[in-house]
Amino acid sequence: MVLPPDNEYTIESAIRLAAEAFEQHELHYGHGTDSAIHEASWLILHAMGLSPAIAPDYSRSLSKTQVDACNELLERRITQRIPAAYLTGQAWFAGHPFLSDERALVPRSPLAEFITDDFFGVIDSVESPRILDLCTGGGCIAIACALARPDAIVDASDLSPDALALAAENVQLHGLQDRVHLLEGSLFEPVSERYSLIVSNPPYVDAADIAAMPSEFSHEPMMGLAAGEDGLDLVRQMLSEAADYLEPNGVLVVEVGNSAEALEAAYPQLDFGWLQFAQGGHGVFILTRDELLAGDR
Repeated sequence: MVLPPDNEYTIESAIRLAAEAFEQHELHYGHGTDSAIHEASWLILHAMGLSPAIAPDYSRSLSKTQVDACNELLERRITQRIPAAYLTGQAWFAGHPFLSDERALVPRSPLAEFITDDFFGVIDSVESPRILDLCTGGGCIAIACALARPDAIVDASDLSPDALALAAENVQLHGLQDRVHLLEGSLFEPVSERYSLIVSNPPYVDAADIAAMPSEFSHEPMMGLAAGEDGLDLVRQMLSEAADYLEPNGVLVVEVGNSAEALEAAYPQLDFGWLQFAQGGHGVFILTRDELLAGDR
């Protein structure tokens, strides 16, 4: 038991004890948090009915009922290695809350910074842009795009009916049924429009990284992670077809993570631009429609 029930705890002391237990059990972080202390804070505040987005009074005491609720979550996190977002049913992305469960990956892309920082200016000159999110999963990127650009129409495609069901719940949560449209199919298969921006956080984990993944990842749908021997199975198709779905001045922005080196080796003719993130993250490229077409020559 992480928090012995006969003791008294403040929020601060409970978080510190939980973080120590997480470190002792060598948990993996990366599904929305980056450290034991952040993970412990998220779970304890949730168990107390508090939002992790709002700083609490850390001297506040926990009731016995709250200690019991904390212990239940903390024990499951340790023994079952379930990501915190799945334990709480909620994740945060680009400053917004989303429903999160095992139907889709936990949102954690550096594309959040790209979206909240005005898309790094790439669609500044476009009025009422149409945006496409490929491999939308639970819909977080598509919804964040729509919230960042209230004049945008956003389409979001995914092959998984389960992921799209979760995405539909998130669209409804944010009241965006009129501006975020969910499309079932593989990549561009269900798409018929052209877009100012195509953005994607697709499966891109190569076979070696899949084999070495911590057990926390086993709770996520593998179809959202694995992308063949070099991690590029879906990205190859995007590069081949994206120009057909972009407006003349449109851009493609795709996260490939650790597969970036393999991508550059596979496509030496393409001049990938790699986005830089102040808040951390890597492996996100940008290509214009013209650059895509030039690379096909």
